[in-house]
Amino acid sequence: MGIVVQKFGGTSVANSQLILSAARKAIRAHQEGQQVVVVVSAMGKNTDHLIELAHEVNENPPTREMDMLLSTGEQVSVALMAMAIDSLGYKAVSLTGGQIGIRTDSSHTKARIKSISTERVKKLLDEGNIVIAAGFQGIDENFDITTLGRGGSDTTAVALAAVLDAETCEIYTDVDGVYTTDPRILPEARLARKVSYDEMLELASLGAGVMHSRSIEFGKKFDVPIHVRSSLSDVPGSVIVNEPEVVGAVVSGAAMTKDEARVTLRGIDNQPETMLRIFEPIANKKISVDMIVQGTPSKGRTTLAFTVPRNELALTLKTVRPVVEQLGGEIGECSDQVSKVSVVGLGMAEQYGVAERMFRALSIAGINIQMITTSEIKISVLVDRNESLRALRTVHEEFKLHQLPENAVTDPFTTLAKRRSRVAPVEVISRLQGVDMEGLTIDDVLLDDQQSRITFGNLPCQPGVAAQIFSAFSQGRIFVDMIVQNTDDQNRSDLSITVPRNQFREALAVANTVGGSLPGATVVGKEEIAKLVVAGIGLRSHTGMAITMFRALAECGISLEMISTSEVRVNVVVDGSVGRAGLDALRTAFAKALR
Repeated sequence: MGIVVQKFGGTSVANSQLILSAARKAIRAHQEGQQVVVVVSAMGKNTDHLIELAHEVNENPPTREMDMLLSTGEQVSVALMAMAIDSLGYKAVSLTGGQIGIRTDSSHTKARIKSISTERVKKLLDEGNIVIAAGFQGIDENFDITTLGRGGSDTTAVALAAVLDAETCEIYTDVDGVYTTDPRILPEARLARKVSYDEMLELASLGAGVMHSRSIEFGKKFDVPIHVRSSLSDVPGSVIVNEPEVVGAVVSGAAMTKDEARVTLRGIDNQPETMLRIFEPIANKKISVDMIVQGTPSKGRTTLAFTVPRNELALTLKTVRPVVEQLGGEIGECSDQVSKVSVVGLGMAEQYGVAERMFRALSIAGINIQMITTSEIKISVLVDRNESLRALRTVHEEFKLHQLPENAVTDPFTTLAKRRSRVAPVEVISRLQGVDMEGLTIDDVLLDDQQSRITFGNLPCQPGVAAQIFSAFSQGRIFVDMIVQNTDDQNRSDLSITVPRNQFREALAVANTVGGSLPGATVVGKEEIAKLVVAGIGLRSHTGMAITMFRALAECGISLEMISTSEVRVNVVVDGSVGRAGLDALRTAFAKALR
């Protein structure tokens, strides 16, 4: 008899009728011979109401007491769900996070799961009960109630599925599954039947809205198939597993992060410890940094730009101002009227011309690009906030995401059927023994010393420039790996790329040709660079990870020349002569997290 974990979000249990409907879904799975664990969120807007109450009595409520308050929302839901199942003639037992045995750290309102005990849940399941588990909460070592923060019920569900070795984790929500972009923003979005963990991690971090990235991290780390489906219909939905919907698909999804802010720091002393000194205090404030673009150093000075959530801009500026002054720089133009638009796809890492297609489509639409960053499976651009929806629609249409690919998988649910007959992999089970479940996991630390860098300086910041540059590289069959671009206060931009070292000469010739057609532009090439890569799970959600990386390189006296980040990889470019030393430093720094 297999185990299935079902999770119902707040909109799926918003009233008594919806609770009864969810109860029937749990009973149906039970009737099919499954042992069923149901994870529920607080009803509807209950959590928002509790937060409002808290701020009515205290403008700055203690985080411990907030957890005591907010955890009551899920406790109401689990009790009502158990009552509903009982009224339909089946046995059910409701449990809080503490009663289940979900142990977390003590970071109130944003706790991380350390371990989950399974004895009580398994005993109740073996006795024929449907177990109703409160999402979003646990207890710390002092038995204080903690909550998991945004997406906490998703995280609870997938974590329970991992420790119980469930056949699948079903996430019931108010949409039919995972779409190529948010269907509430673009009605032409298409339902994807299958999405890979890495693609979903990127889309979740970009605000795709269906699931939170922490829950996908659990799925990837512990090999948990996640089935996203509607609580309001019997549409098959989408599965999130290792494989994509279409093997080799260039782009599988697009997303928009609307409420972003850009911070620009100018004239900073470019020393090995610069990045550490800037970003460590930001990480200490738990501010989430997304895009990071460093300009090519000139006369020992550099420009640095990065993005943070719009509502954290003021705190960010207050935090970095003293450091910037110490580094002899100044805070340049900052804006809270920008948005990030991204495309994601496993296939783009091995395809020519993906960036060129995206940039050209935006150029034709007259949309100016302010920043660019890339990873192996993602291209992100920063645009004016009032152009973000049009930019999203433009790239969605360019990559024909509204159309079902000809070689799309026809039956993604065979993955779930195969899992029902499998024996849990020893390596997956071993990962759950005496480990911090939500700890940082590093898959590898790598050195690529076969790349070169080309930098365009003083580019006019206007629609079409990026498209012109990357069209030239695409026509020359030159593969471009990392891309970073930033715009300065004078409305000029710097753009740096990396190319294979064996294509450096021809790439530099192409760059000089296209650069010569752009008034005022400069081109500089550097043949010997080293790209250092840290790959793993939880890289962005563990804000201290980047700080560990910056500190390890700074202690070796290594300065950074380029940076790009994603949910699964952080890439930095350094001088080629120090690549091996940088690799050794990073492997030492992340030795405990390497698996």
